Amino acid sequence: MKNETVKFIGVDDREIDLFESQYLVPDGMCYNSYLVLGEKIAVMDSVDARKTGEWMEKLSAALDGRKPDYIVVQHMEPDHSGSIAAFLNEYPETVVVCSAQASKIMGQFNEGLSPKFLLVKEGDRLDLGKGVVLEFIAAPMVHWPEVMMTYLPCEKTLFSADGFGKFGVYDADPDDWACEARRYYFNICGKYGAQVAAVLKKAAGLEIETICPLHGPVLEGEGLAEALRLYTIWSAYDVETPGGVLVAYASIHGNTAAAAARIAEILKEKGAAKVALADLSRDDMAETIEDAFRMGSMVLACATYDADIFPPMRSFLQKLANKGFQRRRVGLIENGSWAPQAAKFMRGLLEGMKDVEIVEPTVTLRSSLKTSQVSELEALADAILK
Repeated sequence: MKNETVKFIGVDDREIDLFESQYLVPDGMCYNSYLVLGEKIAVMDSVDARKTGEWMEKLSAALDGRKPDYIVVQHMEPDHSGSIAAFLNEYPETVVVCSAQASKIMGQFNEGLSPKFLLVKEGDRLDLGKGVVLEFIAAPMVHWPEVMMTYLPCEKTLFSADGFGKFGVYDADPDDWACEARRYYFNICGKYGAQVAAVLKKAAGLEIETICPLHGPVLEGEGLAEALRLYTIWSAYDVETPGGVLVAYASIHGNTAAAAARIAEILKEKGAAKVALADLSRDDMAETIEDAFRMGSMVLACATYDADIFPPMRSFLQKLANKGFQRRRVGLIENGSWAPQAAKFMRGLLEGMKDVEIVEPTVTLRSSLKTSQVSELEALADAILK
């Protein structure tokens, strides 16, 4: 970071395999924390309990013999609040600054913990002296109800809680921010687009040169501008890749997979801007969710199974529904050896989502794709790309 008022004291977790016990993080994860230095000192959030010891050492070194006056708790999810009890054991006189709801949740995670609280709300300010003032911004449901963000006017810096976060360690390639930030956004915050948009509207009234998230790199310059551009698209459920198509399939023995691969080829031949092909049984579900939101259209290919749809497809569609999937066009391919029914069930799940258009024709396979049916795939591709 370029300024002297804020010091980074976050830690990397390179051993973790699943974030929130469900998202693959092959490059690990970072838990960011910061010191804000005025006449008084504020610590911005703690870290996951997995890294308490390392964080406390970095904190002590950054304090250089001083004691913190405040710890600002923007978000109570354990990957950020897991070290609060250890912190208060070491610095018991520190005042905990948080929303009223955060104080309640803190007690739920830490039985018997009774710190000194300073409860803040939208528009409240905390003066640390020497012209260093923290201004608090309510950010409910981004992505928990107690969340707030914090603006530091003297450095034009926004502490954005989980907003603008990404998977991966702190010092990952900043030029590759979008890929893992997109996967993070749609799987962690995707359901709450309206709430994210509301906070972006508040941020638009601030002069921001730096964003300090709780996961991922500090954003400045061109990286900051690109992050704001993408968040504006994502929070509105707009299409980031016009003309792009996700082809996602759930295949038992490979025949449905072959049909999915064929229509993916046809879509490319017909000029689709981008085609992503996903095996719902094997590929990272979080990445497929990311692609579903990124593209404007999707083709789903699924085998009939137990007079229903093959379970990986049901899991995918339920996950999309949970994350607020909307305003997209979807084509269907079903397969069944004696009673194809997958399209009926896929259609039923999709019709429960907002502004999702089912594109015709639906293609029905009997066991495998026949040469005579390639024209049906071409017709579906034409309709998807229209």
